[in-house]
Amino acid sequence: MLYILRLAASNVQLAVVTVFHFLTGNYILRIPDPSLASRTMKTIVILGGSFAGVSTAHRILKQAVKIGPVKIILVTPNTHFYWNIAAPRALVPGQVGDDKIFRSIAAGFKKYPASQFELITASAQSLDFEAKKVEISGSAGSKTLDYDYLILATGSRTKKDLPLKTLDSTDATKDALHDFQAQVKKSKTIVIAGAGATGTEIAGELGFEYGRQKEIILLAGGPTILETAIPSVSKNAAKLLQDLKVDIKLQTTVIGAAKTTDGRQEIILSGGDKLITDLYIPTFGVAPNSSYVPGKYLNDNGRVKVDDNLNVKGVQDVWAIGDVSDLEPPQAFLADRQSAHLAKNIILILSNKTPLPYKQGIRGMGVQIGRKAATGHMGNMKLPGFLVNMLRKNLFMDKLGPTVNGSAF
Repeated sequence: MLYILRLAASNVQLAVVTVFHFLTGNYILRIPDPSLASRTMKTIVILGGSFAGVSTAHRILKQAVKIGPVKIILVTPNTHFYWNIAAPRALVPGQVGDDKIFRSIAAGFKKYPASQFELITASAQSLDFEAKKVEISGSAGSKTLDYDYLILATGSRTKKDLPLKTLDSTDATKDALHDFQAQVKKSKTIVIAGAGATGTEIAGELGFEYGRQKEIILLAGGPTILETAIPSVSKNAAKLLQDLKVDIKLQTTVIGAAKTTDGRQEIILSGGDKLITDLYIPTFGVAPNSSYVPGKYLNDNGRVKVDDNLNVKGVQDVWAIGDVSDLEPPQAFLADRQSAHLAKNIILILSNKTPLPYKQGIRGMGVQIGRKAATGHMGNMKLPGFLVNMLRKNLFMDKLGPTVNGSAF
């Protein structure tokens, strides 16, 4: 009888708490699950502190109350998140302050207790999938982390160490960016090689600012710029660049570059011609940050091979998302889609439910051409330029804070 009375009292107390939280709008977030206390703490190690890694950490932590004890360890060599979507404009001196594109990662996660979240400033050196261990190295030395689940979100880098992507540290990225701004300011001739989205946006930003003062040249290896875009978008982008006095040279690739005796750059082109320029910006050759991953799990381009569940092929409890994964092109909005899906699957797995396969979305492209024009498409449909410009005119810099502190998710 005493047991029955205690059980009834417990049920009444739970009912009162349930009604209170339902009425105050916090039912989903606050109702305690009596079974959580008996669950074993799970450790999720996330490698990478950029778009994919930071967003996935927040998404999981926000739902942790529903799945029991979880601790996330986020490992990144950078102290600050770098909003590199705005890098093409940030290269232009005086346009974008550091505070608009850099934000402290630690500050963004300060609301979580140490029992749920740990930030380690370090880089991954090697993985042991069988033992479920990650070897990392940073300013505090080397150490080995044990994990229950592992997420690879280390992104990519430019082969020439341009500040278009995060470099070895936040300080290194800032220093490279400031140095580049100084070079842009003093240069009279600037050559951008590679006419994909990044090269086209850089040419547009430089053309908008300096089109009538400096010689801006964009080299495209194919018969058009933005070769992966639909033809109408490629044509529109070329016209917008030409209106900004950008000189476009099609079917022209760079086969060599060297410094001249006066400190300029001599660029040897595929046709045998040479260009002398004050500043050379190669935007081709992005490489995944995957040197720590055993080679048999990488494709020929160094990207991690994953299946339809974003799992690393041939490994249990390990996923790869974002630029380091081979599933989709390296784009921030695709990394965000993968992050959202993986976080949902992690919650399902921790709740002993079956994860769902990832469905690739319709591919598209949006390109800002200077500060007042843009073009883009979704699938095979060309989008109105004014709409793309309205969405992209500030290169989403207003999303930096909400992304880093988690309020965007």
